[in-house]
Amino acid sequence: MNNNDSKVITVDIEKEMKKAYLEYSMSVIVGRALPDVRDGLKPVHRRILYTFHENGLGPDKAYRKCADTVGSVLGRYHPHGDASVYDAMVRLAQDFSMRYPLVDGHGNFGSVDGDPPAAYRYTESRMSKIATKLLTDIEKETVDFVPNYDDRLKEPAVLPSRFPNLLVNGSTGIAVGMATNIPPHNLREVIDGACYLIDNPECDLIDLMEFIHGPDFPTGGIIMGRAGIRAAYQTGRGRLIVRARASIEEGKKNRMRIVVTELPYMVNKARLIESIANLVKEKRIDGISDLRDESDREGMRIVIELKKDANAQVVLNQLYSFTQLQDTCGVIMLALHDGAPKVMGLKEVLTHYIHFQFEVITRRTEYDLRKARERAHILEGLKIALDFIDEVVALLRAAKSIAEGKEQLMERFGLTEVQAAAIVAMRLGQLTGLERQKIEDELAALKEKIQELMGILADEDKVYAIVKEELQEIRDKFGDERRTEIQSVSGEVDIEDLIPEEDCVVTLTHFGYIKRQAVDSYRTQRRGGRGISGMTTREEDFVEDLYISSTHDYLLFLTSKGRMYRLKCYEIPESSRTSKGVNIVNLLPLEGDEKIASMIKLDSPDQDGFLVMVTRHGIIKRTAISAFRNIRKSGLIAVTIDEGDELAWVRLTSGQNDLIVATKNGMSIKFNENDVRPMGRSARGVKAITLDEGDVVVGMARIREGATLLTVSDKGLGRRSRLDDYRMQSRGGKGIKNYKVSEQKGHVAGVKVVDDDDDVIMITDGGVIIRIPVSQIPVHSRYGTGVKCMRVTDDTSVVTLARAPKEMEVEEEEAPSEEAEGSEESASAQTPTEEE
Repeated sequence: MNNNDSKVITVDIEKEMKKAYLEYSMSVIVGRALPDVRDGLKPVHRRILYTFHENGLGPDKAYRKCADTVGSVLGRYHPHGDASVYDAMVRLAQDFSMRYPLVDGHGNFGSVDGDPPAAYRYTESRMSKIATKLLTDIEKETVDFVPNYDDRLKEPAVLPSRFPNLLVNGSTGIAVGMATNIPPHNLREVIDGACYLIDNPECDLIDLMEFIHGPDFPTGGIIMGRAGIRAAYQTGRGRLIVRARASIEEGKKNRMRIVVTELPYMVNKARLIESIANLVKEKRIDGISDLRDESDREGMRIVIELKKDANAQVVLNQLYSFTQLQDTCGVIMLALHDGAPKVMGLKEVLTHYIHFQFEVITRRTEYDLRKARERAHILEGLKIALDFIDEVVALLRAAKSIAEGKEQLMERFGLTEVQAAAIVAMRLGQLTGLERQKIEDELAALKEKIQELMGILADEDKVYAIVKEELQEIRDKFGDERRTEIQSVSGEVDIEDLIPEEDCVVTLTHFGYIKRQAVDSYRTQRRGGRGISGMTTREEDFVEDLYISSTHDYLLFLTSKGRMYRLKCYEIPESSRTSKGVNIVNLLPLEGDEKIASMIKLDSPDQDGFLVMVTRHGIIKRTAISAFRNIRKSGLIAVTIDEGDELAWVRLTSGQNDLIVATKNGMSIKFNENDVRPMGRSARGVKAITLDEGDVVVGMARIREGATLLTVSDKGLGRRSRLDDYRMQSRGGKGIKNYKVSEQKGHVAGVKVVDDDDDVIMITDGGVIIRIPVSQIPVHSRYGTGVKCMRVTDDTSVVTLARAPKEMEVEEEEAPSEEAEGSEESASAQTPTEEE
């Protein structure tokens, strides 16, 4: 073994295995599995597109069999088997895999159900229009070329990639010891972000996210929350929760059904439907009576029919939990930079791309400058020849050969070999005056172009301006709207700086549909108007609660069972004025028969004061706000409720407020909140008012100096009363008369303490909303019926009202006469008598 003549080499097996494994790993990482940060392509994708380019298979040419292209790729650049090439080509053509497909396929290229593509002898393909932008100017030496596998041909090491393909189309790949999973993005957003970064290279991630909001999957769906997006953009790693887009519709025989129209990215539809069927068969999900796939060429549609007694939102939440209707998408932004794998954040990826484009434009400009100088050099020689054409002709006629003629031209006129060759190759037709003028014009244009190109190379700002201009051209031509929605979820405090602070109206219906919209969605009308449609509700549903809030306020939700939950206002999805909204069970973990009783807002969970709660049966409780500082996502007990009772109203108080509680049958009681001692979170409370049989509490309000008490009946009648008309009493009594109820006047729908410069918003059980100035409602006595504030039909009634800031613009509409609408019993027409 130690003989010098021996051919046996002694090696350490451990070191040799490590060396071999590392070499294999790097070969897989660089040569097969990971995309380049510059063009976002793996080698196989790059070779497929370059072969299309070489074969002239652009979007304006006829389709060609995929077998031909696959064979060309294998023979020229990628000898790794036809399956690897064809599978890669198929993915580039799938509109459910690629946000902007790079291959225009003709034939069966697979489906979202997981159906395999047809064999490559049956399918045809060519480059898509946007794919040509990846190869723009490749012939102008904008990128380096390297030898192919057998050193017979040259292939591009990277494509010019005139748009940020790595982010736009994303990439997935498993190498040795590492993997990449970059989600696709919206082209318009990414280019806008890149242009902003060019202008502001020192910007931070928050600035970029003003343009690039998050991934945009080709299959749509809903990304739940922004924390995962921000983590991925900041560190290169993140975790996204993506939901299908599902809506609840009313089907035949008043049965509800769930309709799914968009799926999370890369979810197999057929397997999803099979998994739902198995869950029903195993009785893990109850309430589903039928399941069918109604998808067609127009789009996706999975219909889940529900049983008559099933709660649609509960079933939908179970589907989110047990199936891929809600899926997790891990983000690993790993790509090759300078030939080595690196995990990069959003800004770093865009920065590398911009630097690459700077290099591409610079190399293209240098190429154009060199070609322009070469052409100008030849034209200058032709111009000299035309100036001395007779001598040139005589010299060439006397020469014994072309080579001798060129040498004599070079010697006589001081020409270069290139110029002399061009003169020798001149046609006789170029001796005309018109051709001479063309040469002079072309030479002048070239000199101007040369100056322009030199100016670009001398100024970096001009190069970046060209990068921006050409990116914006691609954006305007190929950009489209975002497909994937991004919704805020609970617990993501770090996204508040991305949410604008603005006033909004939050409404909650009897069946639990909640929505947020701008407070100016409703224009002010004169009292007595018909109102405008405030939302679309299902049959028998109506709006129960309305709140004016800021998007950054905390909203406390107190349920009929006395539990409390907390959300930020911006976590409630924003909807249009007429939309139904989303069910609250999508936002809060409510039990089956639990519903929201009241919403209130807090500026901060640490603010001073008390929460005063009143139940339908007249029980009142007062608890310090600090007792609710830490609210779990699962909620906590705010008040213990008697059997058969439920929470009716909640108010924030300072500790010294006077309160007034009103009932449906027209009674009211006014007392100081200190009559109710502060209690712990789980206490039951004490009696606020003694109710007659069949009576319930309909509202509670805080007393303010100079304000009046607005009382509105379910028939749309309303009046204001002076708060001095209500004497102070001790809690627990029967109270005094507030409103004289009757069949014509109706029962009390609600009360509010209002000022003259307020507006009041009233809502009927049919979902109609009206907003009127409080100043248009007169002040009457406690016994006054009031005036018609809102016209309601026989089958509708006012169910709730809210106080809002006064609007400046008032829609001109005739106010109805107050005669015969209750004024006969108003203010001075009666002598008030108190009923204890």
